[in-house]
Amino acid sequence: MNVIEKFTSINGEGLRQGELALFIRFSGCNLRCPYCDTLYSYINPKYTNESVDSLVEYAVKENIKNITLTGGEPLLQKDIKELMIKLSNKGFNIEVETNGSINIKDFKDIKNVSFTLDYKTPSSLMKDKMDLTNYNYITKKDSVKFVVGTNEDLLKTKEVITKYDLINKTNVLISPVYGEIKLEDIVDFMIKNNLNGVRFCLQIHKIIWDPNKRGV
Repeated sequence: MNVIEKFTSINGEGLRQGELALFIRFSGCNLRCPYCDTLYSYINPKYTNESVDSLVEYAVKENIKNITLTGGEPLLQKDIKELMIKLSNKGFNIEVETNGSINIKDFKDIKNVSFTLDYKTPSSLMKDKMDLTNYNYITKKDSVKFVVGTNEDLLKTKEVITKYDLINKTNVLISPVYGEIKLEDIVDFMIKNNLNGVRFCLQIHKIIWDPNKRGV
C-alpha cells in the first residue's frame, strides 16, 4: 500500500473531533478539487510501500483506539478492505475519509468501520463525480460532509440534504473551505433554513497549528 504519512494527533474534524486518532494517509486521488489541502498526496507524491500486516503491527504498537484512513482517496488502495478487516479484528474504531466518488457498498459489512463521505459542492468543480447511490448504504454511524466556500455551495448543500433525507439517514456536517467564506455566513444560513440536525464543523487542527503544517 502506498503510504504518504502516518502519525498520531487529535481528530481535527468529524464525529470524533478532538479525540486522539492514528492517521494513515495514502497516496493518490481520482478528483482534483481546487481547494485541496493535501496536494502532496497525489502531486509528485513521496510515499513508502507498506504491507497490510506492517500497518496493523504499527497500529497495535501505537495503541490508539481510533484509526483514520485518509488520503488522497484511501479507497483507491487495492488492499484497503483487507486492512479494514484486520484492524477491525484487532478492535480498533476505523474511520474512512472518502471523497464520495467511490461506492462503499462492498465495505459496509465490516464491523467497527464508519465512513465520512464528502459531497463535493459546486466550488469543488467535482460535483458531477459523486456516487449518490452511496446514500442507500450510509447509516447513523457514518456522516456526509459538505465542504462549502460560497453561497452557491450552501444552497446545493440544503438541496442535497433535503432530496436524500440525509438528516434521518446519517450525520450531516458542514465544513468551510479554509479562508474562503465567512464562518458567520454559514451559521446564518443554517438558522434561516432551519437546518436542525446539521453540525457545523471547523478543522480545529488548522486552528491549533499552522494551517499548512503536516503530520498533525
